[in-house]
Amino acid sequence: MILDIIQTLIFAIIQGITELFPISSVAHGVLTPFVFHWKLDPEFLKEHFLPYVVMLHLGTAVALFIFFWHDWMQIIRSLFSGSKRTLLLIIVATLPAAIIGLVLEKPLKHMFSSVTSAAIFLILNGFFLYFGEKMRSRGDKEIDDLTVGQALIVGLFQSLALIPGFSRSGSSMTAGFWMGLKHEASARFSMLLATPIIAGASILEIPKLIKGGTHGLLQMSLIGGVMSGIFAFISVWILMRWFKENEITAMRPFAYYCWLVGALILLSMWL
Repeated sequence: MILDIIQTLIFAIIQGITELFPISSVAHGVLTPFVFHWKLDPEFLKEHFLPYVVMLHLGTAVALFIFFWHDWMQIIRSLFSGSKRTLLLIIVATLPAAIIGLVLEKPLKHMFSSVTSAAIFLILNGFFLYFGEKMRSRGDKEIDDLTVGQALIVGLFQSLALIPGFSRSGSSMTAGFWMGLKHEASARFSMLLATPIIAGASILEIPKLIKGGTHGLLQMSLIGGVMSGIFAFISVWILMRWFKENEITAMRPFAYYCWLVGALILLSMWL
């Protein structure tokens, strides 16, 4: 069984919210069918679930591109005149996840159907957010103040999101704090990084979805992508305001959430 229209809408709303909040959209993608007791085909989970999720991520990437339209226009204009530093930093920070994702694609894919590992890593993500923010010094840097080496470090931490349970935005934002970025600048850099990494994953995975031949799956994925994009746009608006107004304890609510959800999932499985 693949996801029907109601399941797709639920899944897309959760995806659109959790992709940008630092609470791991991939973990929620694994946990949602478990929580709602959806009887999904194991073959679908193994072969088509990742391309399906990537299609929803593509909707998120479009929403991010629209929200940060002015930033991307400045970056595009920089190709012809002006400083290309922001573009360079984005490219450098994107490379680690792209390379690691290609090299470890097969072993990582098998983790996308494990509820237990998703719950455990979600709890670990909570610890990473909580203590990662506490360990940072008060940042005063903007994005262009980063060195190439610091951007590479942010990109390496972003690669943690290849493990279901660790948040891409949470990992990259926390690393940004450590590199001295302001909370708002770190959130903005993380959101700018999302667009190329999702676009790259889409190029690899969406053709598999099209060629998969599973009846109705592509249509459901497109519907889900649109809905995910709508809720992602709302989420990034909320998130950017949150990080602008909270420079000290911005990550704590998300850490508490990860601990709670991860623990409840493990407890329900044990019972």
